[in-house]
Amino acid sequence: MSDEKIIVMNMGTIDSRVHSERSTLCLGIESSCDETSAAIVDSDRNILSHIIYSQIPEHQKYGGVVPELAARAHILAIDQVIEQTLQAAGKNMDDIDVVAATAGPGLIGGVLVGWMAATGIAQSTNKPLVAVNHLEGHALVPRLSATIADGSNGTASVDFPYLLMLASGGHCQILLVHGVGRYEMIGQTLDDSAGEAFDKVAKMLGLGYPGGPIVDKRAKDGDRTVFKFPRPLCDKPGYDFSFSGIKTAARTFLDKNTEPLTDKYINDFCASFQAAVVDCITNRLGNALNDERVKAAMPKTLVVAGGVAKNSEIRAAMEKLAHKNGMIFAAPPMNLCTDNGAMIAWAGLENFRIGNVVKEPIAPRPRWPLTEL
Repeated sequence: MSDEKIIVMNMGTIDSRVHSERSTLCLGIESSCDETSAAIVDSDRNILSHIIYSQIPEHQKYGGVVPELAARAHILAIDQVIEQTLQAAGKNMDDIDVVAATAGPGLIGGVLVGWMAATGIAQSTNKPLVAVNHLEGHALVPRLSATIADGSNGTASVDFPYLLMLASGGHCQILLVHGVGRYEMIGQTLDDSAGEAFDKVAKMLGLGYPGGPIVDKRAKDGDRTVFKFPRPLCDKPGYDFSFSGIKTAARTFLDKNTEPLTDKYINDFCASFQAAVVDCITNRLGNALNDERVKAAMPKTLVVAGGVAKNSEIRAAMEKLAHKNGMIFAAPPMNLCTDNGAMIAWAGLENFRIGNVVKEPIAPRPRWPLTEL
């Protein structure tokens, strides 16, 4: 790392005695956006180690991720992150059974860094290599660990099939998850993602980056009825989302305001904006639950995943919707909602189990829809 400052978060390890000698160990590597992360996960659903190098301080002054800076930071961090992941688990590469890495979608410069590191490790150690779709990492991580809201508030894994709301800075989709590699698109955003809308509104208000958690926090002290944000498509049948109109309304409100932005104004603004996003999500999900494809599959669990899954109001609204429809609500723990190596390791294990390994060289992809799996 030379003179470059690295901020590493150790997301925790487990007692190695929990790990079964018969279970399969996977080293997972994630580098699709602004986190360089690696984790070692076993097939018994134990996270042995999990390291994340956060680039947030490097991108905050720009109000968003700068792809060129992100790629450079991945290059500088990747070796140290992998080394620390092995050390934290008390393992070496001889102990690893399979290597997995994000091969897309994402910022291609960052994806290439992680993918080339994983390819080099797999080739030099003769280990199987799994190319993980980043979105599948989010989609499957609830099967590694999820908080289950069924009255017991316990923690367990999620069984197939389930209905998934996948919401992040770049994606917003409703998916029927039939199994590993088997995703049926029910609805998706027609323009902006929910996470992108949160970040842009936070930037308009001068709240900093990443904006989603800040908006959620400020909304807790605000009045959601003060600003009348639109609810695009909510008066129409179907399952698709549109968030660009909500962003435009936010810009219009702010352009008309001639007074200094007080704490009360910002809190009310955040609460009103967030309420509109939540209403759109629950409206579209409510329609999806009545779709004939969903009814035929009979999913027992409604799941939210992706970075936006950390939003407290979205989680609460989806839990209420699940219970109303006689379903279980599940969400990953907070540290597995945003991009992380553990979800890639787990997706690698799920694919390895059914024989989905790299048999010939592949090219990482900036775009890779889940439905193409």
